[in-house]
Amino acid sequence: MSLPKTNHTPENDDDLPPARRRRAKRHLIPEDLISEAEGVEKLAQQTSPSFDFFLFSFLAAAILVVGVMLDSPAIFVLGALAAPPLTPVVGISLGAVTGSFKFFIQRFMGTFIASLFVFLVGVLGGYASQAYPEQPLPLSISHAQVSWSHIILLVFGSIFITLSLVQKRNSPVLPSVALAYELYLPLSIAGFGLGSGRPHLFPDGLVVYATHLAVLSLLGTFILFILGFRPLTFLGYTLGSVITILGIIALIGLSSAGAILGGNVALPTATPTPTLTPTPLPPTATPTNTPLPPTNTPTPTVPTPTPTPTRTQTSTPTLTPTPIYAEISVPEEYQVAAIREEPSLESKILTFLPNGTLIEIIDPTPILGDQGWRWVKVRIINENQEGWIVENLLLVATPRPEW
Repeated sequence: MSLPKTNHTPENDDDLPPARRRRAKRHLIPEDLISEAEGVEKLAQQTSPSFDFFLFSFLAAAILVVGVMLDSPAIFVLGALAAPPLTPVVGISLGAVTGSFKFFIQRFMGTFIASLFVFLVGVLGGYASQAYPEQPLPLSISHAQVSWSHIILLVFGSIFITLSLVQKRNSPVLPSVALAYELYLPLSIAGFGLGSGRPHLFPDGLVVYATHLAVLSLLGTFILFILGFRPLTFLGYTLGSVITILGIIALIGLSSAGAILGGNVALPTATPTPTLTPTPLPPTATPTNTPLPPTNTPTPTVPTPTPTPTRTQTSTPTLTPTPIYAEISVPEEYQVAAIREEPSLESKILTFLPNGTLIEIIDPTPILGDQGWRWVKVRIINENQEGWIVENLLLVATPRPEW
């Protein structure tokens, strides 16, 4: 025979003893629900942002901004390794699935403050980079663009870090590094772009960061729901609170999606595709019927006046030089080529041209510059701008013997 359980805890907090009431206020989850949500309380403690979380976020930001300056993938990975475990981001999902506004705001603000540190360090690094010659940053530009490969890495990192926190009560290193790589790196690139004024870095990187944060929060909420975490219907921990919090997260994601689709932000630069258009060929001299020189014909004995043939003057066509066109052809990891004012790596960069851009070669004879590079003078079509480019970065459309 089973007896019904007696609830010794008053439903109203005012009916609790003073000590019990103070202890209940210190918990993010009401005291009478701790026995039912012990796993939630332990997970809540693991996702609490600490001083070390902000300190190592600042350290990771400093390393990442150096990686942006040098456009070095190795330093990008080092910065992600230096980042702290991003468990407060999982706390955002926990606050959403339980419907606790207090818990959600605490973890969201902790993540926001750490992200603000990363962004501000990136801004300072961008200002400092103005004192040095401008260098192309193709790798940083690619990380400030929405990419399926980054989304896949973010999804796997979110799944493994959530499962590890719930089941093993610890934060795995590799999933946390993946999350730091997909959150802190584009945010640092955005700050660097704002401070340096470089195009295609800000606000592109900021939009990528907001998109990744929304995807991570919604995916984490879904995983926790599958693992058995449910809204606690007590003092605001209701299904309505869950829907409201998820609406806030979805609003961040939809705003980012609107900037991507509507403002064409954080999208890869359109690369012109080759079309089947006839390439102008150099004119060839057409043979003309030139009269042959007169031959000696025997004249009769009788002196008869014979007409002397005269050579007719024919106009010879003047061959005008035909423009030579070429395409920008750089390795895929760089994506853009620099057009410089003079044939030297120390010369000022006039502009960057992406792969596949069609340009006109002014002088096909290359000039040997510093460090053994061969330079060719080119003209940017439709911009009437001339500059120099390394010969190896060109793919000639119509090769000629002198080329």
